[in-house]
Amino acid sequence: MLAVSNAAPQHARPDARLHAPRPLPLFLDMVRQVAADDPALAARALAGLRRYGAAPRRADPQPSTTLPLGPLTARTAGSSGPLVVLVPSLINPAWIMDLDADRSLLRWLGGNGFQAMLLDWGTPTPADHTRDLAQHVTDLLLPALAAIGQPVHLVGYCLGGVLATAAAALTQTLSLSLIATPWHFTGYGEEARKRLRALWAAQQPHAATLGLLPMEVLQSAFWSLDSARAVAKFAALADLADDDPALSAFARLEDWANGGAPLTFAAGRDLFETLLDQDATGRGQWRVNGHIIDPSALPCRVHQFVAADDAIAPGASAATGIAATACPSGHVGMMVGRRALAGCWQPLFGWLHAR
Repeated sequence: MLAVSNAAPQHARPDARLHAPRPLPLFLDMVRQVAADDPALAARALAGLRRYGAAPRRADPQPSTTLPLGPLTARTAGSSGPLVVLVPSLINPAWIMDLDADRSLLRWLGGNGFQAMLLDWGTPTPADHTRDLAQHVTDLLLPALAAIGQPVHLVGYCLGGVLATAAAALTQTLSLSLIATPWHFTGYGEEARKRLRALWAAQQPHAATLGLLPMEVLQSAFWSLDSARAVAKFAALADLADDDPALSAFARLEDWANGGAPLTFAAGRDLFETLLDQDATGRGQWRVNGHIIDPSALPCRVHQFVAADDAIAPGASAATGIAATACPSGHVGMMVGRRALAGCWQPLFGWLHAR
């Protein structure tokens, strides 16, 4: 098995040195381009950037318990009931599903009749450079599930849903829930895919040398999908009072967006080439451990939750042939937005409870 380092789990909260968008020069250039004809917008975005850097960070009064789980680590909540395992994306930290005491799908499920676990992929090293997406399933996710010792309900978020789908095809699973999970990557549209191909072509040689794909490259890919929205959210901070709780809430969420471990080179190559460029999942050509992975042909029940306003995993990229619930929010809002409880968490609870 490839070496796995959990010395710095992605659950770790960032420190003050990270209180700026990463990479900052690219963010500033994006502000310049988006606000080229609107100096007032640029001024407000830069004022919001300063507000974000100086915003108070609240300590979490009820941190979750962390335990080792095979080659991974997991946060836990709840002591009885059916076992639900949350599989986060490889991109950005796992703790979007356990952001704080007030915004945690993990703790909400744990307080409503389930035992819940949130996996953490840890931080790869250059020695792990050959671990592709399939090996994240076979070498990390499946051993972690085996360490639990019983079938579970899997809930995958974003790219974590792709990996959870493969796990559900390869091990006994009670059910699979997919949240904001892309499957048909042609659904991103040719213009977006063209930009992402160009980004990968520019970064691929450096990532190959490093053995890792830095988080900053992935962040710039996200920004390219909706740069106007990325700038507008900082401009909106300029209107908040210093004691507005929305300011600290924004800081918590943005710290998450600016955190996260790199991808292994092979996983990054898979993301940009196998998925985004070739659409191997959507074309029924993605294999894990010799098996074609098809979410509509799994031996367990499957349901997906699709955001109504999602630039990261647009609705057109969702798997076909699977029942879906539309959620009135965006990609991240499904997890921690003001409509997350009614729009995503409660429908997910209903689906799991019925199983």
